Amino acid sequence: MLHINDLTYRLGPRLLFDKATVAIPDGARVGFVARNGTGKTTLFRLIRGEIGSEGGSITLGKGLRIGSVAQEAPAGPETLLEVVLAADTERATLLDEAETATDPHRIAEIQTRLADIGAHAAPARAAAILHGLGFDAEAQARPCSSFSGGWRMRVALAAILFSEPDLLLLDEPTNYLDLEGTLWLMDYLARYPHTLIIISHDRDLLNQSVDQILHLDQGKLKLWGGAYDRFEKLRAEEQALQLKMKKKQEDERRHLQSFIDRFKAKATKARQAQSRVKRLEKMQLIAAPIDSEVLPFHFPSPERPLAPPIIAMEGASAGYGDKPVLSKLDLVIADDDRIGLLGSNGNGKSTFAKLVAGKLTAMDGMVRRSSKLKVGYFAQHQLDELNPQATPVAHVRELLPDATEAQVRSRAAQMGFPANKADTPVANLSGGEKARLMMGLAAFDAPHLLILDEPTNHLDIDSRTALMEAINDYEGAVILISHDRFLLEACADRLWFVGGGRVKPFDGDLDAYRSLVLEGESSQGVASKSSKNESATSQADSRRAAVEKRQALAPLKKKIEAAEQKMAKLTELLARVDEALQAPDAFIKDPAKAAQLSGQRAELEKTLMSVEEEWLTLSADYESAV
Repeated sequence: MLHINDLTYRLGPRLLFDKATVAIPDGARVGFVARNGTGKTTLFRLIRGEIGSEGGSITLGKGLRIGSVAQEAPAGPETLLEVVLAADTERATLLDEAETATDPHRIAEIQTRLADIGAHAAPARAAAILHGLGFDAEAQARPCSSFSGGWRMRVALAAILFSEPDLLLLDEPTNYLDLEGTLWLMDYLARYPHTLIIISHDRDLLNQSVDQILHLDQGKLKLWGGAYDRFEKLRAEEQALQLKMKKKQEDERRHLQSFIDRFKAKATKARQAQSRVKRLEKMQLIAAPIDSEVLPFHFPSPERPLAPPIIAMEGASAGYGDKPVLSKLDLVIADDDRIGLLGSNGNGKSTFAKLVAGKLTAMDGMVRRSSKLKVGYFAQHQLDELNPQATPVAHVRELLPDATEAQVRSRAAQMGFPANKADTPVANLSGGEKARLMMGLAAFDAPHLLILDEPTNHLDIDSRTALMEAINDYEGAVILISHDRFLLEACADRLWFVGGGRVKPFDGDLDAYRSLVLEGESSQGVASKSSKNESATSQADSRRAAVEKRQALAPLKKKIEAAEQKMAKLTELLARVDEALQAPDAFIKDPAKAAQLSGQRAELEKTLMSVEEEWLTLSADYESAV
C-alpha cells in the first residue's frame, strides 16, 4: 500500500529523515506522532510528491487516490453542499456526461457506475458530514464566502472526507474544530473504510480513532500496533529495556578493557588480550534512549485567596451592540472552581469568557465581583497582539520595568524561555511557543481566576500534559474552553453548557455529553437535559450553600494540612537518621553518637505515630462533615 524505504531528507542543516523505512498496510488507521518541528508535515509533502527526497523511495499502490485538506479554504459563491459534492470529481464528471450522452451503451455504463458509487445518495451523505462538523441545513445552503476562515476550513475537511480517498492524510484537523466537531470526527474516523494517516496531538482522538501509531524519532520511523496509550506503555518498556541493555554492555566493556589494560604487556596473556581488543572493537554500541526535554508551564497561584464567591451573576445578559448573545445568567464562581465550558462554536462560550474576564460589560442584570479580583485571560486570537519583533525577555521586561536583568531572565525562564529561547524574536517562535508566552503573560500577576480559551492548539502531546499539570497545580479558579477532551477530563470538575442563549450546569460527564452529541441532540435539547429539575434560582442557592459549608470547614482543613506537613517533615528526619545508622561502621566509629541517634529515632517514631493519629481523627471529622 504505502512503502517508505531508506528515506533521507534534510531541511537546511537539519536531518529530518535518516534512512527511514516503514510499510503502512491497506486499511490501516494510523496516528502519526512526534515532537513539533521534527518533520511530520514534511513527510506528508513527500508522500504527495510536492517535494523530492535526498535519498530512498516512497512507493504507493497503482492508481491510488491520495486526499488531504486543501491549504486554501474554499471561498466562492457556491453553497457548502455544492462545494462538498464537487469534491467527488468522478461523480461530478459522470453526471455532466449523463446530461449529454446519446449512445445507449455509454448511458448504461454511466448509470451503472453512478449506482456503484452511490451517486444518488451522495447529497444525503454530504449533508450528514457537514452536519457532523457543525453546519445545520440552513448553513449548508449559504454561500461559502459568507463564512469566516475557520468555518471554511471545516468545509474543506468535509469535502475531503466526502471524497473518501484511498489514502487520507489529515494534519491536525481538530485545530479548527470545537469539542462537538472533534467528538463527531473521532467517531467518523474510527469507521473510515480506507487507509488513514492522521497527525494529531489529541490523545483522546489517538485512542478512539486509530489502530496503529507511527512514531518519528531521531530521523527514524517505527510503526506500533494499538492506540496511543498502548504505544506509550510499550515504548516506555522498550526504553527501560534499552537502558538495562546499555548498562549491561557498559559493564562488559569495562571488564574487557580492564583485562586488556592489565595483561596487554604480558607475553603469556598477549594473545588473550588481543582477542578481547577485537571483541571490543566489534561490539556495536547501544544508544541510550533520548527524550528531548519538555519545558513545564507555570501559573503562579494567588498570594491570598479571596472569600467566595469571587463572581456572582444575577439575571445578567451579554452581547455585542444591542444584540444579546447570552441572557438570564444566574451563576456563581467560587475561588477554587474548575469549570469546563461545553457547547458548539458560535453559541457564546467566548462571549461568556469575556464577560467573566471583564472585557464585556453586562447589558442587563448584575455581575458582582470581588473588589480585589485579578483575572488572567488567554485566547488564541491574542497571539496576534504579541510584538513580532520583540523577544520573550522584552515582553517580560515591560511587566517588570524596575527589575534587574537577572530577575527578568529568571522570570522568562520560568515561563519556558531559557537562555537559548529568551532572545528569539516572536516572529521566529513556533505556534506552540507563542501560545506558551501568551499564557505566561496572562498569568503573570498570579490571578485569582484563570480563563483559558482553546489553549492546546499548536501544543504537542507532551506539552499538553505539562499544561494539564500546571493547571492542576494552580490554586486559583479556572474556566476552560477546549476541544481536547483529555484536558477537560483531567482539569475540570464542573461542566457548564453554553447554548440557546443560556449558561447552565450540565447534568452528566463528558461520556454522557459525547453520547448526546453523536445522537445529534440540538443545543436546546442538551440545554434542557443539563438543567432538568433545576431552576436557575435553586442552582444559585445550592452553590451558595456549598460555599458557606466550605468556609465553615476551612479551619479544619488547615489543621489537616498542617498535620500532613508535620508528618512529611518527621518522615524525612527518620529517613536521615536511618541512613546514618545503616552505615557499616556507625557503631564502631562513634558508639556514643550511634546510641544518641537510636534514641532520637525512637522519639521521632513516637511523635510521628501521635501526629498520624491526630491526622486520622481530623480527616474523619472532615469527611463526616462533607
